[in-house]
Amino acid sequence: MKILHTVESYYPEIGGMPEVVKQLSERLVLLGHQVTVATSKAEKRTSKLINGVIIQEFNLTGNFVEGIHGDTTSYEHFLLNSDFDIITNFAAQQWATDIALPLLSKLKAKKVFVPTGFSGLFQEVWQPYYLQMKTVWMKEYDSNVFLSNDYRDINFARKNGINKNLIIPNGAAADEFLPQSKIDIRKKLGIGSDEFFILHVGSYTGVKGHAEAIRIYLKSKIKNGVLVFAGFKNDDFVKYVNYYWRFQLWKMLNFFPKKKYIITFLNREETVAAYKAADLFLFPSKIECSPIVLFEAMASETAFLATDVGNSKEIVEWSHGGEILPTFINQEGFSCANIDGSSKQLNAIYNQTEKRKQLAKQGFNAWKEKFSWEVITKQYETVYLNLLKEK
Repeated sequence: MKILHTVESYYPEIGGMPEVVKQLSERLVLLGHQVTVATSKAEKRTSKLINGVIIQEFNLTGNFVEGIHGDTTSYEHFLLNSDFDIITNFAAQQWATDIALPLLSKLKAKKVFVPTGFSGLFQEVWQPYYLQMKTVWMKEYDSNVFLSNDYRDINFARKNGINKNLIIPNGAAADEFLPQSKIDIRKKLGIGSDEFFILHVGSYTGVKGHAEAIRIYLKSKIKNGVLVFAGFKNDDFVKYVNYYWRFQLWKMLNFFPKKKYIITFLNREETVAAYKAADLFLFPSKIECSPIVLFEAMASETAFLATDVGNSKEIVEWSHGGEILPTFINQEGFSCANIDGSSKQLNAIYNQTEKRKQLAKQGFNAWKEKFSWEVITKQYETVYLNLLKEK
């Protein structure tokens, strides 16, 4: 098959969607297919062929609401004159999908949509977009692939009579998490063998629960713990630190001088090592679709606590690998951790060593059976092959 995956950003850019599309694209290449990824230009990208995946770059930014900036004509021409068998648009509300939507009826290939959550569904500014989404655009796809059986995007589709829906979850890579780590991450970060290692992995955007994780940790009674934030340094981090960390969390930490925390930047190998070395994964994020980090915690055999965000509750039901923190959803659809209740839950799981081990083992077994990228890629391949049979 000749497959096109479209996504706003791609490797070496870091994030949930770049990781999903990278895993699927490279593994489909290994299965014998030709895969092209259409994405934004990236300064650090030095090749247009990465692990067998062809990269087609476009100098474009923005989305339907904010406006799309750059050479839209080139991208439109690329889509309309391509000879792909399958075109899959990953994620709504970004240029790589939003430019394609009005062109769907003209595209020759079989078309697949992976919405990844519809984060703006409840926001007034996005209502014209979702009016067209339910009346026209989603009905023109040959298949809509959802990451969850119960989240705003799939519920939106069902409510509005959108058919041809499938569920394929996210996952984590066996070839990353099964081999033994070569890095002693505790030693590298200065974490003692007797310290309770709590890990958070997420970009510093202000919505991944960094502030909430600190507040939950500070209110806990854990005395020998260390909370580690593992992310990557970019413009978001600089803005976040300058505004929030320096002027708000810094003041809070002054009242708890004995509470140990680490903010660090880890490469992928170090991040995997941190997952494996951690005693607990804490993720009080505000907005997600299907958080990959929970699957990665499962793959590392680490129990997790997470807000009721995206389909995290469903992931708990699927895996029994973690617990949901007490959460309320605000009017804009953001998940907000109840700090007092979450702190009590953190205390409880800290004091229940055997329970943590049981959760970790259950999560690992579920991941190995159902949620590795190796398994998930074959599910996408089956979807694509079945669509081509319909021709």
